[in-house]
Amino acid sequence: MAKAWHLTRRPSALPTMEHFALRNLPDDPLQENQLRVRNLWLSVDPYMRGRMNDAKSYTASFQIDQPMTGGAIGEVVESRMEGFAPGDLILHMGGWRDGGVIGLDMAPFKLPAEALAAGMAPQTFLHNMGLTGGTAWIGLLRVAAAKAGDTVFVSAAAGAVGSAVVQIAKAREMTVIGAAGGAEKCAWVRELGADAAVDYKAGPVLDGLAGALESLGKPGIDVYFDNVGGDHLDAAFATANDFARFAICGMIDVYNDGHPQEMKYLIRAIPARIRMEGFIYTDQFFDCMEEFYADMGNLIASGAVTMRETVRDGIESAPEAFLGLFAGANIGKMLVRL
Repeated sequence: MAKAWHLTRRPSALPTMEHFALRNLPDDPLQENQLRVRNLWLSVDPYMRGRMNDAKSYTASFQIDQPMTGGAIGEVVESRMEGFAPGDLILHMGGWRDGGVIGLDMAPFKLPAEALAAGMAPQTFLHNMGLTGGTAWIGLLRVAAAKAGDTVFVSAAAGAVGSAVVQIAKAREMTVIGAAGGAEKCAWVRELGADAAVDYKAGPVLDGLAGALESLGKPGIDVYFDNVGGDHLDAAFATANDFARFAICGMIDVYNDGHPQEMKYLIRAIPARIRMEGFIYTDQFFDCMEEFYADMGNLIASGAVTMRETVRDGIESAPEAFLGLFAGANIGKMLVRL
């Protein structure tokens, strides 16, 4: 019998294990347009924290005492859905569980046979060929309209989205400064090709960013890719060149406490004519899906884009893996292997 994690009550701050319960799923017979799957990999992502609130947002809230959902890679065990057969590997939204029955509402997508035959690991579709890689690609190239010669500042550059931004920007001949927490993460950001790394744990972000710009001989930043908010965003305002573009992907700094953002340098948005745009991956993905898959697939095949995976094992570890995102426990993509 499959098991799934359920949200038992809504957290007002950082969730704890008391907010989750692992429960059996009904072992129902398969209906038309349903699949029975055995999950192999689960994704946990910062955006899921917002789904734990009872608030209007771009994606539906988790319902109390109902199975949670999220990205997953699974193997089809039984099919009553056209185009899917036992043995197929699929990407779908029936995550936070080790398997069970899913329908069309879980958006099953068969992994391309040619990618798997070429040696691409299935879980790549949960990061660089999936949500996080797509978010990086769309935010950098479409929302921020970054181009060769730009100076790009990336927050959370050792995370799943940020590390992809660093590498895509370098592949497009941009100068990249990545911010990360701690010497190990900053070293990896530089290994990815970043021209400089700012350790936000070692001192104020603005001081680190200003120092990096000076060492690179750059007057300021042209693009800021935001995953954090807070002092990272304010440092970007302080150092922005005229007509800089900010792509706002996430603000993990305030997901759990909701404290007001303090922007000392926001006023520079006017004289520098800064354009700041929040965006959601799905807003543009379906219009550029083929282009993204082709471009990112080539970047991965060439070695220009890689990923480190931080892996937790077993369905029981899913909440721990999720909570680790807010403690900086991951380098690259956090995954749960079943």
